[in-house]
Amino acid sequence: MHWLQHHWYRITPLHLILFPVSLVFRGLVAFRRALYRNRIFSSDQLLLPVIVVGNISVGGTGKTPLTLALAEQLAERGWHPLIVSRGYGGKSQRPQQVAADSTAQQVGDEPLLMARRGTCPVWIGRDRVATAHAAMQIHPQCDIVLCDDGLQHYRLQRDVEIAVIDGARGFGNGLMLPAGPLREPVARLQTVDAVVVNGGDILPGQYAMHLSGEHFYNLLDPGKTVAAAHFHAIRNHAVAGIGHPQRYFQHLESMGISFTPHAFPDHHPYSAEDLAFANCDAILLTEKDAVKCTAFADARYWVLRVDAKIESTLIDHILRKITPNGLQAA
Repeated sequence: MHWLQHHWYRITPLHLILFPVSLVFRGLVAFRRALYRNRIFSSDQLLLPVIVVGNISVGGTGKTPLTLALAEQLAERGWHPLIVSRGYGGKSQRPQQVAADSTAQQVGDEPLLMARRGTCPVWIGRDRVATAHAAMQIHPQCDIVLCDDGLQHYRLQRDVEIAVIDGARGFGNGLMLPAGPLREPVARLQTVDAVVVNGGDILPGQYAMHLSGEHFYNLLDPGKTVAAAHFHAIRNHAVAGIGHPQRYFQHLESMGISFTPHAFPDHHPYSAEDLAFANCDAILLTEKDAVKCTAFADARYWVLRVDAKIESTLIDHILRKITPNGLQAA
């Protein structure tokens, strides 16, 4: 899949070969959605309001940082959020809570990242409806559900749909899988409740988001933090196994840090051999990668904490759709 992504953001002869398959995929996507829309396939509604965060393209757009930002802002307004995720990349199939000491191999890297933030309970499971029900029994105080990466998971009914767009890469060549990066056609954005653009320009009615990260913490000693200047005069290697590694590398460059970049496939399962770099004083990681490196890390491993900055009007818009009084917790 990694080599195929190279073709999704440019025009190459491969598109002519894959375009017929892309048309078949587009038809299957439309047919499946119609089955749910016409109630031929059943869907389940929870007793709590459900906010789904997702995208229409493959690869990192910022869904997980946005989910965390929404959870934090909802908590600040008196809500008690619950995050439900598929747990992609983990071995677990049955519903379970993600603990701070869970492993990425078991629960997936993104759920573990979210759980370690400690904002709210995080649960994973292949069946997200069953997972939500199990979590609600254990956490009766929770009064709103955030579904991370669930835009195409139609079996779970939702009160609010939020689609995240990568403002830098957009929709690539505009084609659907496998000829392009799209899971659903761009027209799908007309049916969601909010479109959030991660970096770049926004259109009327859309909401801006940007990722902010200024400090690094040591992977073995998280209480030890440093600013970018710590890395200005040493030999650095930067590692990114995320949907859009170049975004991370560009952020480091904007901080004045010189480094040797190492891009890995999204959700890559790291080993010590992967990061055995010569002439290396510091290894700079994303949070998503860091949760998979703790077992073999040494003092050279540093993690950049990144937070999504979003407009408060997005939360206002969400709450107006799910609460009778508009902005207050139930």
